Amino acid sequence: MTDIKYIGIDVHQATSVLAVVNRRGKLISETIVDTSFTTIIDFIKSQRGTIWATFEEGTQANWLYDIIEPHVAKLIVCDPRKNKQDGSKDDKIDARRLANLLRMNGLTAVYHGKGEIRILKELARSYINLQQDSNRVMNRVKAMYRGRGISCRGKSVYRPENRQKWLEKLDSHGSRERAKRLLQQLDLLSELNSEAVKDLVRESRKYKDYKLLRGIPGIGPIRAALILAFVMTPHRFRNKRQFWAYIGFSVVRRGSAEYEIVGGVLKRSKKKPLPRGLNHNYNHVLKNVFKGAALTAAYRGPFKELLDQRVENGTAPNLALLTLARKIASITLALWKKGESFDIERHRLSEQTT
Repeated sequence: MTDIKYIGIDVHQATSVLAVVNRRGKLISETIVDTSFTTIIDFIKSQRGTIWATFEEGTQANWLYDIIEPHVAKLIVCDPRKNKQDGSKDDKIDARRLANLLRMNGLTAVYHGKGEIRILKELARSYINLQQDSNRVMNRVKAMYRGRGISCRGKSVYRPENRQKWLEKLDSHGSRERAKRLLQQLDLLSELNSEAVKDLVRESRKYKDYKLLRGIPGIGPIRAALILAFVMTPHRFRNKRQFWAYIGFSVVRRGSAEYEIVGGVLKRSKKKPLPRGLNHNYNHVLKNVFKGAALTAAYRGPFKELLDQRVENGTAPNLALLTLARKIASITLALWKKGESFDIERHRLSEQTT
């Protein structure tokens, strides 16, 4: 049998603890090193046999993955939310526990793509951060007016041609100066956001699947770029249900007392598990992308008729939109895997046969 050694790495900014166990779970080596390329790789190279390694997803995960992956037979970046434990806890205990969980195949892996997709992902994060910052500033501006009993619905308060009129409604020089600075900050963020969009779309066009994604109803240039950046590859997901769970469209069900004894025979109860809403652990960016795509497709395009029909049949509008978002996500996954373009006639035919 191959001599496999399992290395658990508890990573921190200054130092990291590395624990090595063999296939029987015996601790055979343990060390504390500074968190640097040289010391970590030197320790890994000093181990004989086949090396498997693991560490938890975190700030340094991308860097560690790139430097360790070429030097081990298997590397798992695991989800720290699935590794919670009771009892005593310190760095050495954590490293040993990671090594033993790796040995017992008890870790939930977090996907890490190849280095070439990282540029697009960083540009996508830049765009998202600027969007979030802009929203925070806009909320602060409106909070100033609402706190003084001034109604400010819509986006009129942000427009340059309306600003003087809105500033005059504030009751003091201090509040007007504060509002001016917030609006100046919003203008600067708007300029940066425009640059971020150009960089993001320009980079995404280098990928051959960009045009394929753009052809799906509701998916524009920015949404296509974000899908490429955060999904990376559709082959991560075996089926649409896994994809739904990743983007937050999976229905969570809770059941209990599933079996009963009837006439001395064990049978499954007819009581169905109760739905408890959508899953809470998901990629927030992708959920917003597909929700936005559904809203766009609901008011124009080939899916508008489908949505209207569901609403006429008694489906609540919010549930009809969720169904449409899940459908767009399913179509995206299937076409991306096959490398095929969207064809509305083929889609209508499949709807009729199901």
